[in-house]
Amino acid sequence: MASVHSDAPSTSTTRSAPWGANAVKILVAGGFGAGKTTLVGAVSEIRPLRTEETLSERGRPIDDTAGVEAKRTTTVAMDFGRIDLRPGLALYLFGTPGQDRFWFVWDELARGTLGAVVLADTRRLADSFPSVDYFEQRDIPFVVAVNCFEGTEVYAPEDVRAALDLPGTVPVLLCDARRREDGKELLVRLVEHAAERLGIRL
Repeated sequence: MASVHSDAPSTSTTRSAPWGANAVKILVAGGFGAGKTTLVGAVSEIRPLRTEETLSERGRPIDDTAGVEAKRTTTVAMDFGRIDLRPGLALYLFGTPGQDRFWFVWDELARGTLGAVVLADTRRLADSFPSVDYFEQRDIPFVVAVNCFEGTEVYAPEDVRAALDLPGTVPVLLCDARRREDGKELLVRLVEHAAERLGIRL
């Protein structure tokens, strides 16, 4: 899939999407335990590919499970799913691993991506900064999706924006990563945001 990145969005004309079959690559990123695998699985119209391994005792000093003590598995390469957002527009979803020791995979996964969803967990909001920094530094459009876990305090999107020091142009949304409709809404908002940023017509 060809990259659609440009140094700056087009301001004078609207370009057509350069994909032959309008197949778009989307990344789902975020901290350890933020819900990336859950989101990909909830929205995918095919059986999702998962590369999960059970957390081991040897890995506990490396993987900080504070706030997500019930987590028993982790993604070690990627998650993959597919959804037809509308006729003629298919999204290929790639969930990234959350721990920093697997971040060498990110550069390969990011090749040719239209944009990214950064899942945030307010119990561990600082874990969102590496994902936000990664996409900002590479000028990849992204939205921040706050995964509202049961039993946790729900914060207003603008409070999360301020805590993450995000510009007003970055959409911040609340969601339940288990709900298919929430996931589809995130993807629609991301595609709209990316198309506007890059000056393309989908």
